[in-house]
Amino acid sequence: MRLYVDTSAYLCMLLGERGSVRLERETRGADRMSSSLLVLEAGRSLLRLLREGRLNERDCRRAQDRLEKDIELFLLRDLTLDLCRPGIVPAITLPRSLDLAHLRTALWFHGQAPLDRFVTLDRTQEEAATELGLPT
Repeated sequence: MRLYVDTSAYLCMLLGERGSVRLERETRGADRMSSSLLVLEAGRSLLRLLREGRLNERDCRRAQDRLEKDIELFLLRDLTLDLCRPGIVPAITLPRSLDLAHLRTALWFHGQAPLDRFVTLDRTQEEAATELGLPT
């Protein structure tokens, strides 16, 4: 299985949120791809949750440590100029900038060898992925 995992799905697993058991099961043993943005977005989200008081310091540290270990489980592609230039955009939905970067990165991986699934918990992102021909 070749899966592109976006930040929403990864954070669900990292934080043990509802649906995380299913996602963990689905991604276990699979080739997991993502953008290096996943690391930036996940790290920032952990700090935001800590500052908002929705995550305590111990749990934040534990999640940050897991993030560092989990990086090894992913084949990550850096955000490069070729992914940023005007290009492929869904015809109907207009993703936010970082979401578009994930979509274009997934399309790049899909062009190398077909992905089995674009894994996201963001409904708008899923619609955009479907529009672009990514399996969801």
